[in-house]
Amino acid sequence: MESMAVEQRKDVRSELSWPVSVWLPEANRFFTGRSINISRGGAYVTVPMATPVRPGHEVEVNFPRTMSLAKQKGQYARIKMGKVIRVERSAMLSNGTIGIAIQFLS
Repeated sequence: MESMAVEQRKDVRSELSWPVSVWLPEANRFFTGRSINISRGGAYVTVPMATPVRPGHEVEVNFPRTMSLAKQKGQYARIKMGKVIRVERSAMLSNGTIGIAIQFLS
């Protein structure tokens, strides 16, 4: 018997490899990572394996802008608040990272 995963995404995801920093209040610090994909409603990012993140944590995700875009927009980063939906520690990448799925809040 085969089980089929049910797609729960509401928004189309676009692949985007971009540096990010994730503020984790429980650890009182930022963790540097990289986006894998992003949509209007959330993002999938990688962070260091030692990041003490769990589903349910609320985080701040900072997407830094290039200098030219920062001058145009007036800010050096796009900041989004989100809730961690899933942590994939079993999917550790060869570079010592884990994946986290983040749903943006408003």
